[in-house]
Amino acid sequence: MRANAPRTDAGLAIVGGFDGTHLGGSLRRAARHLGIDTINFDIRDAHRGSRILRTALWHLAGRRPPRLKQFATEVVSACGAARPGILIATGAAPLTAAALGALRAMGVVCVNYSTDDPWNPVMRASWHLRALPEYALVCTTRRSNIEDFRRLGCAEVRYLPFGYDEWLFRPPEHPTAAPPHDVLFVGGADRDRVAFMTEFMRSGPPVALVGGYWERFAATRPHALGQRSPEQLCALTAAAKVNLCLVRRANRDGHVMRSFEIAALAGCMLAEDTAEHREIFGADGECVAYFRTPAEAAHHAHRLLADAEERGRLACAVRARAVQGAHTYRDRLTMLLRAAACPLRGTRAA
Repeated sequence: MRANAPRTDAGLAIVGGFDGTHLGGSLRRAARHLGIDTINFDIRDAHRGSRILRTALWHLAGRRPPRLKQFATEVVSACGAARPGILIATGAAPLTAAALGALRAMGVVCVNYSTDDPWNPVMRASWHLRALPEYALVCTTRRSNIEDFRRLGCAEVRYLPFGYDEWLFRPPEHPTAAPPHDVLFVGGADRDRVAFMTEFMRSGPPVALVGGYWERFAATRPHALGQRSPEQLCALTAAAKVNLCLVRRANRDGHVMRSFEIAALAGCMLAEDTAEHREIFGADGECVAYFRTPAEAAHHAHRLLADAEERGRLACAVRARAVQGAHTYRDRLTMLLRAAACPLRGTRAA
């Protein structure tokens, strides 16, 4: 729903992306299944404008969306009519400090579900950093920046991991007819990932790369599959013999969205060894295999490819960990609402 078309029965406002695997869409689906009415604000509306204008503002005006103020004003106006009890904004949602202050004055509890590190040099935006202390609650997917939020002046900061969308990421009913890839990686071609994959391919098995920009690099171009739909990601992940899971170094990640998506799809996971991954998945070999270097990843990939029984055991174990561990976005939304301690208006029986 666009900001200029409010729903007066809304109990929850969501500001985010709603297409593909964006978190806003996952929270909206979770709210629907919890019986909560929503009013939804698509962040693409804040980024409308000519390509030249968008590029100029990104590089010269602190990564400011062209319609930042207009979009924020529209959100305030729509929430004034709909009177939601809580607003959840995902990532660097295009809301200004002034807009958040106005929402707070209306009695709307504003929560930011911080999915990217706001201090990542590639994404750092001064307008977003100024807005963050205006949220009643910030939930971050990484423990590494909790103290940064507190130093910034955020009143309440909590760790809340990513999860998985149970309606998007479930094992396919029918196996794909295409031959499975030996090793699959899904994620954008950050420079540290390109360096990792270049080293991995020197001694590792063949790898297929899904995501943006892999075709820009000579070493990875032959392995690039481009962007894929959620349905295609499910099929590829479930069929792959080994799924590599890398964090984003510039984001100071301890886990990523793919950590839970691979698990939900019963993929055999070879995951980067981090404290958060071990907190989620347990010790090495319990339900995933860990690596610290490209050479270690290549070694373990060869080992797993030669042992179908071990791959099957890990796949079953990691799927059970995901399903039994309350890791869906329905679970995450419930946690967000409880943390905000805000009774919602306009709810229906689930």
